[in-house]
This record gives sequence, structure tokens and C-alpha cells, in this order.
Amino acid sequence: MLCDDSLAYDLATTLYDCPMSNPDEHIGFMISDVARLMRTVFDRRVRRLGLTRAQWLALTRLHRRPGASQSELADMMEVEKATVGRLIDRLEAKGWVERRAQAGDRRVNRVYLTAEAERLHMRIWRIAEATVEDALAELSQREAAQLRKLLGRVKSRLVDMADAPVPQLAAKDADLEAIGFNAKVAARHAGSEDEVVAP
Repeated sequence: MLCDDSLAYDLATTLYDCPMSNPDEHIGFMISDVARLMRTVFDRRVRRLGLTRAQWLALTRLHRRPGASQSELADMMEVEKATVGRLIDRLEAKGWVERRAQAGDRRVNRVYLTAEAERLHMRIWRIAEATVEDALAELSQREAAQLRKLLGRVKSRLVDMADAPVPQLAAKDADLEAIGFNAKVAARHAGSEDEVVAP
């Protein structure tokens, strides 16, 4: 559910900086804003369950991927491994998750939701469904179905792009400066320290 909103917003701002009557109507801005506002509304509603954003995100990820390792959960949540380790400790103290040693390699712990956490996840999911339904309330059934179909196609395209080999960089150094990339940010989001684009 989470993404790097600041990065997405910066990319939308700089890559698509062109004259228009209302920049907020650009598709890049709108997708980022809708995702951010959806999480804001959901956060407010789920707060009554006593959950922080990090906690409900971890629970939903572990529901989808039972037995994920700490490293895998960190990747899914897009945070550091140490941060997830502390989060798992807190969830374990609440009785919501349990660590189990991996068969054949007891150095690796697999994380599972407890029965109590699965019941809690059902409540989270009902709130999530209600939030989406409320957000789409002004769309007809046909419009909502069309939106899901189109977003699904965009998502599939992005999944293919994410899995494909990184193409040779075509942008000039001046273009990268305009985007606002520095060496540290570029390396972090490219996932490599070997090839760094100079600022």
C-alpha cells in the first residue's frame, strides 16, 4: 500500500513540467495524490483499532506472504531491515506475530501472523474495502470497472518495466540535474552503488 510519495511527486513535477492550465490535473500528480489521500483516510479510520501505519502495513503484507523473512518483509515495506526488526519485536510483544526458525537454516526466522492477528486483519480489510467504496462512490459501476481495468493494465506494464533489464541511460547530465537527482539518491533507487550518476 505504501510508496515513496515524495519521489513520485518529484519525478512527476520535473519529468512532466510543461505549460498547462492546471498542473494538478496531470496524470502523474493525480495518481500520486489519490494514493496519498486514500492512505490518509484509511489511516484515520484504522487508528481506532490502535494501529499505526507501519503496523497495519506489516500485518497486511504478512497476510499476503505468510512466513516472510525479516529481509523479505523489509523489501515489501520499502524500509531498512533493522526498522522491520524493531517493528516485529513490537508486534510479537502484542501477540500478533510469531517467529519460526526456517527448516534447514535456523539462522533465518520466518514471520507468521497469529490467530488474533488474522482476526484483526479481517477488521482492517473491512475498513479498507469501505474506504475504497467511499472513494469510488461518485462513479457508476461501469466507470469503476473501467477504472480498475485501466489501472490493471498500467500496473502490468509497470511490473514488466520493473522486471526488465535497466536500459542504457539516454538522459544527459543536464537533464538529470534538472530532475534533481544526486549521486546518493540515484544509487539508492537504482539499487546499485556500482554506477553512480554524478550530480
